[in-house]
Amino acid sequence: MENKTYSQKEQRAWAMYDWANSVYPLVITTAIFPIFYEAVSTTKVDGLVVSDMVNFFGYELKNTVLISYVSAFIFVIVSLLSPLLSGIADYAHNKKAFLKGFYILGGLSCVGLYFFDIDRLEISMLIYVLAGIGFWASIVFYNGFLPEIAPAKDHDKLSAKGYALGYLGSSILLIACLTAIMVFDVPAKYAFVATGIWWIAFATKSHKGIREVKTGERRKIDVYKGFKELRTVFKQLKEQVALKRYLRAFFVFSMGVQTVMLMAVYFGSKEIAWPSDDAKTSGLIISVLIIQFIAIGGAYLIAKLSDKLGNKNALAIVLLAWCVLCVSALWVTTPLHFYIIAGFVGLVMGGVQSLSRSTYSKLLPETTDTASYFSFYDVAEKVGIVIGTFAYGSIEQFTGSMRNSIFALIVFFILGLVLLMRVPKTEALHKSA
Repeated sequence: MENKTYSQKEQRAWAMYDWANSVYPLVITTAIFPIFYEAVSTTKVDGLVVSDMVNFFGYELKNTVLISYVSAFIFVIVSLLSPLLSGIADYAHNKKAFLKGFYILGGLSCVGLYFFDIDRLEISMLIYVLAGIGFWASIVFYNGFLPEIAPAKDHDKLSAKGYALGYLGSSILLIACLTAIMVFDVPAKYAFVATGIWWIAFATKSHKGIREVKTGERRKIDVYKGFKELRTVFKQLKEQVALKRYLRAFFVFSMGVQTVMLMAVYFGSKEIAWPSDDAKTSGLIISVLIIQFIAIGGAYLIAKLSDKLGNKNALAIVLLAWCVLCVSALWVTTPLHFYIIAGFVGLVMGGVQSLSRSTYSKLLPETTDTASYFSFYDVAEKVGIVIGTFAYGSIEQFTGSMRNSIFALIVFFILGLVLLMRVPKTEALHKSA
């Protein structure tokens, strides 16, 4: 695959999908929807919180615990779907079709969140689940194109470019939505509509610029063949020590990374002493923007660090930084402290995501079965998120405080770092790779 001619135009088109889809994790899972959800699911009297409990299928849960569990459920579904779908996609040579189908599902579901109603919480959460499935399932096929469109030596740089474009594009939409909400009093639910439209529109443009690699005669989709392909990949993973050990480390530290990203705003809302509700809303948005803009530089900074020190050493430094951040968060109580932590989270957030993806792509063997290989990567991530978000929510449910959930994140990052250090040195992970 290293001897083929690579197209910069195709690489730009691939990276632009990050620009398209990153509005979902920013607007829906990180910024506007969490604030909207907490507002409609919290009962207040004279500005004081009377109840943050919601009724879901007859069960009384804290609102943030429910969102933790629903997020975990999304990743359970995606974990079950990804291996099957990616195996079928590679077998039938139609990753593009699956990518398109899921980004349309995700975008339309974001539009559907306009109708989110706390009195119809079960149906509303179903729409939220479909949006999440659309986003995460599309990433399986998106990631599968990386080894096909660029040589291994360019994976770090191209992966970082994608994340940087994502942070920039999603920030532009977020600022536009916030301006509409805070200056022109536009209801927050219109931001969900804008998110869906943005995602589908730019994803369609990106989709057209990516070519499907054709290898051999196109064959009819066979579900059983898909499972056989996955079984073959699984057997191959057992024989690849570096790749297998890396997946173990990635599985564990993903529990921490993605849980922080999903629950950070909810933590800031409940555990930080804001002077007023208005100050809380603006403060949380400022924190998100701090993370977004610093993450743009962070993605490139970590990519350069990996070029100097190698992927493994760069990842180890990033994970150590995550450990320090989580320990520090135990004492974060004021808005200023929260802003500082947000800045450091932004610095390492983009880097760990980008470097994790490119490191895995470098460790892959020579194969045309990239979607199936990346399905294992995505399943490891999604199952890790299931454990991370479920543990985070359960600890809050039983102890009454989200702050206690941070201890679980600390364990995830420390154990992930230990497992990463067991990955053997390979030429692919060397700084010159």
